[in-house]
Amino acid sequence: MNEELKNKKCLVTGATGLIGQTLVKKLRTLDVKILAVVRNVEKARLLFGDDDKIDYIISDVTNLSVPKIELDYIIHAASVTSSKSFVLDPVGVSYTALEGTKNTLEIARVNSVKGYVFLSSMEVYGTPGTDEKIDELHFTDLNTMQPRSAYPESKRMCESLCASYASQFEVPAKVIRLTQTFGPGVQYNDGRVFAEFARCAIEGKDIILHTKGETKRSYLHTDDAAEAVLSVLVRGIKGEAYNAANEDTYCSIYEMAQFVANRIAHGRIKVIIQEDDTGMYGYAPTLHINLDTAKLRKLGWKPRHDLEDMFVSMCESMTQNHR
Repeated sequence: MNEELKNKKCLVTGATGLIGQTLVKKLRTLDVKILAVVRNVEKARLLFGDDDKIDYIISDVTNLSVPKIELDYIIHAASVTSSKSFVLDPVGVSYTALEGTKNTLEIARVNSVKGYVFLSSMEVYGTPGTDEKIDELHFTDLNTMQPRSAYPESKRMCESLCASYASQFEVPAKVIRLTQTFGPGVQYNDGRVFAEFARCAIEGKDIILHTKGETKRSYLHTDDAAEAVLSVLVRGIKGEAYNAANEDTYCSIYEMAQFVANRIAHGRIKVIIQEDDTGMYGYAPTLHINLDTAKLRKLGWKPRHDLEDMFVSMCESMTQNHR
């Protein structure tokens, strides 16, 4: 993979996001020339410093132009990830996903790139209720009339756009369906559940669950996610989708909370359940998403970090960034 990318030029959207920044840092070590699409160039420079390997395109992905440029690869990582936005601004969530994907696919078509990858989500599988393994052909039971479905349904439509561009225009578009991903780079005030658990461990506060924590899923370290994205970008098959997760981390929210309380906070905190109306938080319904990653592993990828690695590295990063 390193040789395929060396001295190539790659456009990355969402370059200051959690996975985007990890990808940019990884690509820099591979001598890749990077076109980073960002909305806040000051934030980008704080993250990456001054680097002659990085050129910035200051734009929202919904307004991204379609230039004719020398370009080898595109990684489309820009996305709305705030759960509250899924219920408070479902129209904006859908518009950002569809317009951004259409624009980046057009750039890929016009410039005849070697590879394009769209970062999708495990949420496209809806709300499975058992622990059965879920491969890339698994059905979905999403309710299109629920506003929160704007996030997973727009991801599904973007996947369809990728397949359509691959078929109609021969764009080498591929899709990676990521499980929940965390590690270094998570902001201290991040609203997602893993960051809340980490803050509780850092501050010595009990973990308060607003549900029974029955939802089960796998997780993935940011570094492993970046490696998975690049594997699909370079080695994936045009028009195909790939699940990405560390299957060994499959657990419930409650089990993960207990893990953090006992292993990360060393028993100094406890887990308390205070059930509440969760609609305001934008939580997904209770689900069991046990991703099967055999297809991705056939590309030569495998995860290297377990759940403890994810939390230890995230807590260290959050603490440093908060100072």
